[in-house]
Amino acid sequence: MNWDQIKGNWKQMTGSIKENWGKLTDDEIQQAEGNYDQLVGKIQERYGIGKEEAKQQVDEYAAKQ
Repeated sequence: MNWDQIKGNWKQMTGSIKENWGKLTDDEIQQAEGNYDQLVGKIQERYGIGKEEAKQQVDEYAAKQ
């Protein structure tokens, strides 16, 4: 699934995102609202990882959907 599809189905994807990144709060997921860069940033902050690692995780997640 490409990112535009994920963004379009954000409300339906929130459960799957929560499963994948359990440390993210519901509010953080809601604030991202399908925005790739915001999701990457929130994962970075919550998990204490670098931007490239967070991007890789999000890209892998999108590829599995």
